[in-house]
Amino acid sequence: MLTLKEYTAIANRLVAETKLPAQPAGLYEPIRYVLQDGGKRLRPVLTLAAADAFGTSYEAAANQAVGIEMYHNFTLLHDDVMDRADVRRGRPTVHRKWNESTAILSGDAMLTIAGQLITSGVEPTVAMKLNALFNRTAIEVYEGQQYDMDFEQRRDVSVEEYLQMIRLKTSVLLGCAAQLGAIVAGATDEQAQAIYSYGEKLGLAFQLRDDLLDTYGDPATFGKEIGGDIANDKKTWLLITALAEDQSGEIVRQLDTPTADKYDRVRAVYDSLSLPQRCQKLIEEYAAEAIDALITASLPDDAHGFFTRLANDLISRDK
Repeated sequence: MLTLKEYTAIANRLVAETKLPAQPAGLYEPIRYVLQDGGKRLRPVLTLAAADAFGTSYEAAANQAVGIEMYHNFTLLHDDVMDRADVRRGRPTVHRKWNESTAILSGDAMLTIAGQLITSGVEPTVAMKLNALFNRTAIEVYEGQQYDMDFEQRRDVSVEEYLQMIRLKTSVLLGCAAQLGAIVAGATDEQAQAIYSYGEKLGLAFQLRDDLLDTYGDPATFGKEIGGDIANDKKTWLLITALAEDQSGEIVRQLDTPTADKYDRVRAVYDSLSLPQRCQKLIEEYAAEAIDALITASLPDDAHGFFTRLANDLISRDK
């Protein structure tokens, strides 16, 4: 097994080396632009590391790693259109740099290319397994996005509904990424399901940590301004729990008639309910469940150690 830093460097190289047609430039240049944004490359890292962990070289899963990263960035590109987001990772979003039609069409192309990559370079029977997993995951991600949009119009969203939404929108893609590598490596069905469960639980911890950092992170290290979720009334675990438990009425007042110091007032309610500590506890519980799932995967010690360290690093990250 390699280190996280080494797998990330390999993922970056593989994405950078992805060959796209030169023409029509209006279709493919936005894709290159999106892929150059970087990011954590967590999904391709999971694919590459899982292939190594189950006994084959990470190189055997290179196409699948790039494919899952291509798909992830496709979802971000379309999300930015739906959210009318102006900036992604410090740069103008595609629909701002070009236009909405370009963002939609280039996103469509990314989705198709991702599907091609997921099933390339493997035997037909393996390709069928990979394709079935990818298609199931894609539908779940779309379902999660719809729930997320539905929640914008509701104040009665429960914590259980929220956790199901982020499981679909975020977690299943991490589970899929890990399982892709396992399938390519010839893992048993039980092992493949175990590493999927690891990724799925890790995704829940990852998204909850993101929610926490958006309110309590340090902008200097987080990489963007904090407070966006509060400003946009985003239904996060923090807001949903506060809506259910706040006896002062401050949260509802800020949703109805926000004041200039809305962030400070909402955060003060969160603090009074000990929400940051409770959210972090939940994050750690999901990380522990992810690590527990590794037992069934029957991994070599070095692989078990890699995935355990990854889970612990993600739940304490500050960016």
